[in-house]
Amino acid sequence: MAMKAKKSNHRKNSASKSVLEMPNRDRKPKSPMPAQHQEKPGIESEISPRPKYEAPQYKGSEKLKDKVAIITGGDSGIGRAVCLLYAREGADVAVVYLHEEQQDAEETRQAVENEGQRALLIPGDVTDPEFCRAAVEQTIEEFGKLDILVNNAAFQQHQESLDEITEDQWDRTFKTNIYGYFHMAKAALPHLKSGAAIVNTGSITGLQGSKQLLDYASTKGAIHAFTKSLAQNLVEKGIRVNCIAPGPVWTPLNIADQDAEKVKEFGADTPMKRPAQPEEIAPAYVFFASAADSSYVTGEVLTLLGGETTAA
Repeated sequence: MAMKAKKSNHRKNSASKSVLEMPNRDRKPKSPMPAQHQEKPGIESEISPRPKYEAPQYKGSEKLKDKVAIITGGDSGIGRAVCLLYAREGADVAVVYLHEEQQDAEETRQAVENEGQRALLIPGDVTDPEFCRAAVEQTIEEFGKLDILVNNAAFQQHQESLDEITEDQWDRTFKTNIYGYFHMAKAALPHLKSGAAIVNTGSITGLQGSKQLLDYASTKGAIHAFTKSLAQNLVEKGIRVNCIAPGPVWTPLNIADQDAEKVKEFGADTPMKRPAQPEEIAPAYVFFASAADSSYVTGEVLTLLGGETTAA
């Protein structure tokens, strides 16, 4: 009996050690972050610490095998992490990004190819409806079909007051964040069949508002309503439409938006005392794209807020 007890304790101690060591291997940076700022649109490779997108604990299971996805803003941040996980689940991806983000887009392509899938890089601006149509057509020419659209490209610019928001800024924010979603969805729809999915990127600011992001928060609220309305419109076609609304995420979008001192405290006001890493947000995009996970889910806005429980 003593021998058995000793063996049992050894197993228990080994398991406890494994549990204790897990956070150390995958520890996420907490605020304060290093003070830093970049000019827009921002380059991920120049951020310190680098955003985590490789999701080493995420194991693919062919949930998106033989699927084709377009991901706007796929060069960096959340978009890059989504490209990687979609590839890990068996999908080929078309990556839409601005010309200035070529360096980041090349890293994303390499990450997708390292997963054994194909990546098509399509530089351009989603505010242009002709470009959106061309991006979809290029994807069809390359891959032969389209199964998933991820609308993720975004523009944001903090301003202290309404008086500081110019008409040009207001227009750019709306044309990127909501017009771009409309243009891409409209271009993609003729190619989407029953079982296809559209996944939009919203924001907690679209639910709670943001006093220094009046235009950005307004577009995110519009994206949430667009998601629910389009889901109702397409449900009879068998096409699901859902939205992820994160809190603060460590991406170039935010580094290139605020001054260096404010970046230091980015995410510090969440219960987890840190911003999310892109690899922590991307699995939700797999969930909404995968019929194995969410075939009965459409029109939802999922908040990922680091412990905050009062989203609306």
